[in-house]
Amino acid sequence: MPSLAHHLHPARRRTPTLVLLRILAVAVTGIVLLATALVDTAEAHGSAINPPSRNYGCWKRWGSDFQNPRMATEDPMCWQAWQADPNAMWNWNGLYRDGVAGNHQAAVPDGQLCSAGQTGGTRYAALDNPGAWHAAQVGTTFGVTVHDQALHGADYFRIYVTRQGFNPLTQRLRWSDLELVRETGRYAPGEGTREPNDPVLNGVSNTITVSAPGRTGRHIVYTIWKASHADQTYYWCSDVIFGGSGGNPTPTATATPRPTTPPATTPPAGPGDCSATYTITGSWSGGFQADVRVTAGSTAISGWTVTWTFANGQQISNSWGADITSSGATVTARNTTYNGSLGAGASTTFGFLASWNGSNAVPALSCTAA
Repeated sequence: MPSLAHHLHPARRRTPTLVLLRILAVAVTGIVLLATALVDTAEAHGSAINPPSRNYGCWKRWGSDFQNPRMATEDPMCWQAWQADPNAMWNWNGLYRDGVAGNHQAAVPDGQLCSAGQTGGTRYAALDNPGAWHAAQVGTTFGVTVHDQALHGADYFRIYVTRQGFNPLTQRLRWSDLELVRETGRYAPGEGTREPNDPVLNGVSNTITVSAPGRTGRHIVYTIWKASHADQTYYWCSDVIFGGSGGNPTPTATATPRPTTPPATTPPAGPGDCSATYTITGSWSGGFQADVRVTAGSTAISGWTVTWTFANGQQISNSWGADITSSGATVTARNTTYNGSLGAGASTTFGFLASWNGSNAVPALSCTAA
């Protein structure tokens, strides 16, 4: 007759295996739950994708190449936004406010419409800055495509277009600058069409046709999306240029900014020398944006330094395309690693955001080549 130990031996051999399998099952279950939570977070919310919102457009154009120095000259408004807070672009689908209760103008003050009233602190604040954002060519009748990534549905969409005479190159957006051109009814959760060629846009899209007669030139399309799953409201600025052939093509190249004040000039650069010009490209109550163009003389240079003195107490808060330091009213801007070497007669630009109060005189610049 087999002993008791003989009967127990197989069970004892299986026990560690069974315990290990149970541990693995629990671990796999935890990983699956964590992955599900991460997917839910990553898929949250949505944006206007055509014409693209400012931060979605910046992410779409530069998200896979956001450290490329070409952005500073090819797409300067995106450059200053990436420098201010990259999370504004990585979280292109999260530009919303909770608990607005339909009182949009109370929740989102003038000058902060593009950042949804600086929701999340200053994360999206750079989106409010006026300037030559990339803009889509549209006709006076065009479609606004909104992507609902999390299948929230909508109580309504409200679409506004800035009034003729508003200048987004130099003005921050206010409610009085807007005209409501379309308000929709309800969209059920999941209603819309899938984006089969873009795995990131894994929700549904809806295109809303709007008409804005009498518009020419640069404008902002402002979209409000009241999601239906909660008291959660999204706000997006999309830049457009009226006068195109209609439709909604991919955004075109950035238009040249129109300065609000004449640029400061310096004498032409000589051999081994450089010159610099200063242009205010945007100004609003308490703040402004300026660009500086550095040009080499008749021979190539390997580096440059631009200096000036502010006469009215201006203070720089953010910059791109140069390493800028201040000592009192004196400002020194030195080339970065990627834009110091300039061929004969070649140019590069850098820019900054700054505060002003009362006066904002254009300073005289001095440029020294390395």
